[in-house]
Amino acid sequence: MTTLISNIGQLIGTRAESQVLRGKELGEMPNISNAFILVEDGIIVDYGKMEVLGLKIPKLPKKIMDAAGCFVLPCWCDSHSHIVFAGSRENEFVDKINGLTYAEIAAKGGGILNSAEKLNEVSEAALFNEAWKRIEAVSRLGTAAIEIKSGYGLTVAGELKMLRVIKKLKEKSAVTIKATFLGAHAYPLEFMDNHQGYIDLIIEEMLPVIASEKLADYIDVFCETGFFSPEETAIICRAGMAYGLKPKLHVNQLHSIGGIKTGQKLNAVSLDHLETLTGEDIELLSNDQWGGLCTLLPTAAFFLHMPFPPARKLIDAGCAIALATDYNPGSSPSGNMNLVIAMSCIQMRLLPEEAINAATINGAWAMGAGDQLGSITIGKKANLIFTKPIPSLAYIPYSFGTNLVDKVMINGALLS
Repeated sequence: MTTLISNIGQLIGTRAESQVLRGKELGEMPNISNAFILVEDGIIVDYGKMEVLGLKIPKLPKKIMDAAGCFVLPCWCDSHSHIVFAGSRENEFVDKINGLTYAEIAAKGGGILNSAEKLNEVSEAALFNEAWKRIEAVSRLGTAAIEIKSGYGLTVAGELKMLRVIKKLKEKSAVTIKATFLGAHAYPLEFMDNHQGYIDLIIEEMLPVIASEKLADYIDVFCETGFFSPEETAIICRAGMAYGLKPKLHVNQLHSIGGIKTGQKLNAVSLDHLETLTGEDIELLSNDQWGGLCTLLPTAAFFLHMPFPPARKLIDAGCAIALATDYNPGSSPSGNMNLVIAMSCIQMRLLPEEAINAATINGAWAMGAGDQLGSITIGKKANLIFTKPIPSLAYIPYSFGTNLVDKVMINGALLS
């Protein structure tokens, strides 16, 4: 099927070539005023100014969609989420209000272990149904690609159940989904004094099944004080890499303990969180020889009352920044990428162009899909956000809390 989208007020993120944006490049936002896009079988095949439409496409297709002057931009690519989970954790939300820290809540059986207990009690079908509703909800807010992690099972059966749910979501949803194995999210209670025993369980019992059933694209570890050390992180990641899983790591959320160096030695696709950075850490992240991305999760810092990642310093140092939701029940119970973009501008001083690039093209590269998603480029999927009437691109983060998404197109089809 061929669809012509005409009379676009501003077509945002038009790029002849697709590559990771670093440093000052993040502030560049190519766009076309009074534009059109031609979509064929879900793929962008042409675009340009309306004034040349008749010359470029003399025979118009039967299906023409009038954008009526709205802004059109690439859909969000949420490259870090934990959207498959069982139940909520609002009781811990109240604990945080009462002054308990993330570590204190975890020490009394809350946090990740709380979610693991709930997940192991629920059926695979029920877990899928909950996750499906969340995927449907975030897609209507403009997210057309999302990375989903396991990590709330912490048992062989629980982790495999999560990953099988993610696989079913991949098969059923029009949203592009990447799966990440995060069995090393925390140590289960029975392995608190036997770290090697749990690492052996991951390597010897989880990974072989994950590989045989093709359940994951990436491997992740929560490299943090009280969780997994840099040395343990390297052991687990190398075991996953032997099965073809590329690392995407949680590092420097609470402490700087060497996770960045470890991730770079492993050639991690992205290093995520980065709320706690030293000057040496920023220098490491700006190293061109690494080539990975820094994925920042501002809604997690907001929800946990933590300092926001130093995004401005990272960009000024020439780093590649991606933005994601960290959607999870404990520290970021929202999958709204529009809020992430607004918060990044308001609290981390990103320019609107920087934030939108970080949530589209760089987000796509942070989940290994930059050649298919994240920009208005011929040959990429027609995943498009149509805004409500807005005066400028900056109005999107400026009017935080207002849903400015009018319509969403995924693979060339409008969501109903």
